[in-house]
Amino acid sequence: MENQNHSVSAASALIGDPAKFGRVADDGTVYVITPEGERAVGSYPGKSNDEALNYFVRKFESLASEVALLADRIKSGALIPEDAQAAVAKLRDQVKNLNGVGDLKTLALAVEQIPQLVEDHRAAHLARKATEDLAKEAKRKDAAELKEKLVVEAESLALSESWKSTGERLKVLLDEWKAAARLDKKSDAELWKRFSSARNKFDKRRRTHFAQLESQSAVVASAKNAIVEEAKKLATSKEWIATANRFKELMEAWKSAGRGKKAADNKLWEEFKSAQDAFFTAKKADLERRQGSMVANLAKREELIPHFEALLPIKDIKHARNEFHALMEKWERIGITERSKRAALEAKIEKIEAEINALHDEHARRSDPTAIAHAKSVVTGLQEAIENYEKAAVKAEAAGNTAKAKQAREAAAARRTWLEEAQKGLSDFGKN
Repeated sequence: MENQNHSVSAASALIGDPAKFGRVADDGTVYVITPEGERAVGSYPGKSNDEALNYFVRKFESLASEVALLADRIKSGALIPEDAQAAVAKLRDQVKNLNGVGDLKTLALAVEQIPQLVEDHRAAHLARKATEDLAKEAKRKDAAELKEKLVVEAESLALSESWKSTGERLKVLLDEWKAAARLDKKSDAELWKRFSSARNKFDKRRRTHFAQLESQSAVVASAKNAIVEEAKKLATSKEWIATANRFKELMEAWKSAGRGKKAADNKLWEEFKSAQDAFFTAKKADLERRQGSMVANLAKREELIPHFEALLPIKDIKHARNEFHALMEKWERIGITERSKRAALEAKIEKIEAEINALHDEHARRSDPTAIAHAKSVVTGLQEAIENYEKAAVKAEAAGNTAKAKQAREAAAARRTWLEEAQKGLSDFGKN
């Protein structure tokens, strides 16, 4: 309030008597009187001369108050020199272009006195700023040391297994962190990251620890319950080998699941064992039934073997193939037989089948038109070659060139040997 009153007083000293610095013309135009002469500042239509003059006086008073207030702020140290200089530049422009009534010259001089006022108080401002900076730095340093201390202690507690006391201590550290002064953004963020990471690490370990303690029995029970449910579904399976192997895997899984609560474990074990016993009892009964069937089926297969063997030696390949396929249909319709004994019988059948297939392939080869055409082409080519060599030999002898004649006759003789083999091969085609 004291500063405001002082500003108003200073502004009043600049204003003086409005009648001395302004007048209203007959046409309502308001003029301000300056050492350079009168200047029209505007008009206020519809108002009396006094009201019009007072309107422009108030505009002068408002700006005069700003000048006085700026001076007061500089003296009090509330405004730094750089901001004060910018304010002076703005006020100069406002005074120069003011459409108001008052002692404009005195007001302009008052503005021009402010730069010196700024310089007069610059040293005091710098001293205050230095003091404030030292205080801020000391406060920042204390806060940094405190927060570093809090971080180091939090990090030392991150691996603690004293869950209750450590949890309480970390809460205290967090309260102290919140109460501590803030640092610059980067430093605060880096320290908080370490502090938060240490707390999160401890909290995660604590949650994991208690979750394991609380859920261990539930986990074991859940795992074994899943084993029991699968065992119950498998109890009626007829896939004997695959299911027996799966029961062995379930037993291993049961052992790996660990121990749960005794009562729950015993109950689940009885259910698992009941399902397992039901399957293996059914498996044993089925094996006993199949043993009788397999003996009868083996006899049926043995009875068919002489019929397979009677196909050899093969005289008519087409007939042999048809008979073999008919016998194989009977063979496949016979039920299950003990694998080791059936394998020995199938080895005999496979040998007969291989001979039939070999003869069939040979027959197919001899009936192949392309192969026959090729064989004929070879025979014809050799015959022509022999004839040409014979003619060449006669011609050479007539010319007295015995060496060339001999060479031609040797070539012809060699091709006669080849021709005999080619003709023999050609004669094999079409034979059954």
